[in-house]
Amino acid sequence: MKLYSPNGSIRVEVSIKERLEPYPVGSRLYYSVSFRGKEIIVDSPLGLDFKNMPPLARDLKIVDQEKRIINEVWENPLGKSRKVLNHCNEMLLWLEEEKPPRRKLGLAFRAYDDGVAFRYFLPSQPVMKRFKLTLERSEFHFAYNHVVWAADYGDFISPQEKEFERIRLSEITPSSIIGLPLLVRVSESCWAAITEANLTDWAGMYLTSTGTKPTALVTALSPRLDEPGVLVSAETPHYSPWRVIMIGERPGDLIESNLILNLNEPCALEDASWIKPGKAAWNWWCGDYIPDADFNVGLNNPTIKYFIQFASEMGFEYFILDEGWYGEPGAPDSDITTSVPELDMKEILAFAGKRNVKIILWLYWGDVEKQMDEAFPLYEEWGIAGVKIDFMNRDDQEMVNFYHRVARKAAEHHLIVDFHGAYKPTGKRRTYPNIITREGVLGNEYNRISSRVTPKHNVTIPFTRMLAGPMDFTPGGFRHATKETFKPREKGPFVMGTRCHQLAMLIVYESPLQVICDSPFNYRGQVGVDFLKVVPTVWDETHVVHGEVGEYIVIARRSGKEWFIGGMTNWTGRTLEIPLDFLGEGKYCAKIYCDSADADDYPEHARVEEREVTAKDILVANMASGGGYVAHLHPC
Repeated sequence: MKLYSPNGSIRVEVSIKERLEPYPVGSRLYYSVSFRGKEIIVDSPLGLDFKNMPPLARDLKIVDQEKRIINEVWENPLGKSRKVLNHCNEMLLWLEEEKPPRRKLGLAFRAYDDGVAFRYFLPSQPVMKRFKLTLERSEFHFAYNHVVWAADYGDFISPQEKEFERIRLSEITPSSIIGLPLLVRVSESCWAAITEANLTDWAGMYLTSTGTKPTALVTALSPRLDEPGVLVSAETPHYSPWRVIMIGERPGDLIESNLILNLNEPCALEDASWIKPGKAAWNWWCGDYIPDADFNVGLNNPTIKYFIQFASEMGFEYFILDEGWYGEPGAPDSDITTSVPELDMKEILAFAGKRNVKIILWLYWGDVEKQMDEAFPLYEEWGIAGVKIDFMNRDDQEMVNFYHRVARKAAEHHLIVDFHGAYKPTGKRRTYPNIITREGVLGNEYNRISSRVTPKHNVTIPFTRMLAGPMDFTPGGFRHATKETFKPREKGPFVMGTRCHQLAMLIVYESPLQVICDSPFNYRGQVGVDFLKVVPTVWDETHVVHGEVGEYIVIARRSGKEWFIGGMTNWTGRTLEIPLDFLGEGKYCAKIYCDSADADDYPEHARVEEREVTAKDILVANMASGGGYVAHLHPC
């Protein structure tokens, strides 16, 4: 059975074959995927193992099949492109065991022009009213030993904050726990990424080696903590998440894709107009670095008002009140409905309200679990705009369900949600758009404690972690250091690379909520502050102009009639030409922020240029070591 993408470039083939393999012997269901006639995934088996019943993998027969075309356009006001095309061909296979107990299994495949997805469906049936999944044997057998970019978390309990290393498939071992997405360079003209979509009432997916072939991977699911050996415990009928293979001619094609969102259900909220994107000031990252303070700096009203006032001056929509506002998180007597004595919440909210700044409250997830039903209605009464929930560090089935309970309850009370210490996105924000962003990324906060957030890392994650969805990297550090001068520090931290490198993050990194990390003191009077005021956080259109993983990236994004261009490079300075053929007719006024000639040694130095351009022009981005480039274009 074959399934083609709408433009015919991608083919999925599904077959039942007799194979003598270590597991299990007998006929098995296989699938393969090709792009423009070249194999990406060669025959790869599928199957599910259960506790107290045989595996559902072999001796299956196809008893029925259905095909349909999905072709729709939906609107996403909180993403990288407002109009989203959801166009694919779908094949649903109904299978049944040839021998008792003759269990039934549904398997759905979708072929898009930008990738392939499949998922399992366990229908309600007398022989399987409940199930306890012990293994999911979804395998990905590649034809060759490709170069990949992989994050090995080493454990299922993890905040998923790690570098994506360039390795070969054969370097992944059975002991590896590879996070998603996994980026694969199939050839110079074919790139793929494996991830998952619509993770609902299931365990989060990782990849590991099958141990039988050096270029074959198999899923590894995060185990439940309450029942050793069990991954998913549920009733039928039940769907698995989608297993996704994103495909493109160049790595930038994967960044432009909306495949992950398309594999989720439409918005479940009757009214989502209250969900507002924007930028936020933040009091945690700078470590109380406020040299111009005429008050005692700390978790008190004067300090918090200082940040709120800055947010108001900048036109930021939000301020995030971080850890400590209600006392020790996770303590037996923690109470997320009451602030510490040093903070007068009523006074803070009144101060913020007069300045059109809304408050987002940091919360420890365990405290949310205990008090969600009480706290969220209270926050709505207070006028709180959202919650930042932290330190989950898991994606087992129970924790996944916690995320969804939070999203639903928060939506009931008009609260946006920013998950930290979080697993990667799976597109659930289409269904619950109040899940506005999440962490699950090695971001700027690590500059306080390590030397890991390098320019190379910064130009790797757009092609890896960001493929899954928005990432709360917390950009905008304005104290800069070179590779030689950088040292981590918790008070008044520095960032590696140039001013324009940090500015470009606001365009390159997708996040409807952009948390601007630095102290207000470090922004005042600095080059680029005016850009922070005007750059949007959601987009009508996105084009990746240039990109090489770990080397450099240039992205152009449109908001209304305005275009924003962001370029970043690793430690290698370089010059890139940026054709403006994506512009419409007429003249555009361009305001350009670029690295100064001495930015290699003084990375905070940047200059501003203004000029008129048209779609026929080409901008030249000269980027220093660890440098960047930003352009804001609007019709003249």
